[in-house]
Amino acid sequence: MLDQRAQTLLKTLIERYIAEGQPVGSRSLSRQPGLELSPATIRNVMSDLEQAGFISSPHTSAGRVPTPRGYRFFVDTLLTVRPLEGSDTEDIAHRIRPDQPQRVISMAAQVLSSLSQFAGVVMTPRRASVFRHLEFVRLSESRILLIIVAPDGDVQNRVLFSDQPYTQTQLVEAANFLNQNYAGLSFEAIQARVHAELEALQSDITRLMQQAVEASSDALVQHGDDVVISGERNLLDNADLSSNLGNLRALFAMFEQKTSLVKLLDASCRADGVQIYIGGESQLVPMDDMTVITSPYSVDGQIVGTLGVIGPTRMAYERVIPLVDITARLLSSALSQH
Repeated sequence: MLDQRAQTLLKTLIERYIAEGQPVGSRSLSRQPGLELSPATIRNVMSDLEQAGFISSPHTSAGRVPTPRGYRFFVDTLLTVRPLEGSDTEDIAHRIRPDQPQRVISMAAQVLSSLSQFAGVVMTPRRASVFRHLEFVRLSESRILLIIVAPDGDVQNRVLFSDQPYTQTQLVEAANFLNQNYAGLSFEAIQARVHAELEALQSDITRLMQQAVEASSDALVQHGDDVVISGERNLLDNADLSSNLGNLRALFAMFEQKTSLVKLLDASCRADGVQIYIGGESQLVPMDDMTVITSPYSVDGQIVGTLGVIGPTRMAYERVIPLVDITARLLSSALSQH
């Protein structure tokens, strides 16, 4: 796609821009060791890179800055990731130790934030969509209270609406059937069986029981805080991300709603290893100047969530990538030992 000379120049330009935060000009590049190109040749190569969409020229400067496409080529092809320093690895291992799961997850987010100087984010392990016990309570002719007890004793309530009035005796019968036949099973397994089995009952309460299964699954999966974030202040103080009012609004919306983050982290759960999402090319990242680096983590070999670092596209990728990777491995180990 790019010849060796263009790749070397692009790599040097991006590394300079990440280090200094200023547009990089041809004269500055001509002084860099290893290029051995004249300023005129550098200008020609930079013009080609700009036409190909790898770099762009800000209106106020003759220098160039990387585009999302340039960053993508850099991290996929040109980047040399260096191992994390031993002291940092020891620090992470010391702070992420087998403990209460929620405490370990919060600590992982803090570690990612403190060592990257950006924001650390962890999607909490998915709650098992399993119930221990269900109960129906008749509130009126059209409203029924569904009480769901999870295996850990957590209780969730949902109100079901019905076109048909049920007696309390019918509700007890329905609850007994569900508890005796489905308690302890995952809702994925239940939903694979429930349609055919309930139809076979030819009962006028089958619709109610189907509603109960759907409501219970939603209640248990949605309960709790999906994402733990640490270091939001780092992003709000970062000039690359907060240089204009639109970016600030997008940042606040991301932290308050978390919807886009959950979608991104959920997608990362289905990927292998470290993933890099660069704003401007990924629809999952809410801002053009933002990069999210993620990795899934597991419990006993089963992927249960994702963690990562949120920062500007101008970040030290060679350091943040191994930081995310090692933190995911150590969190997996800590949760598996719990």
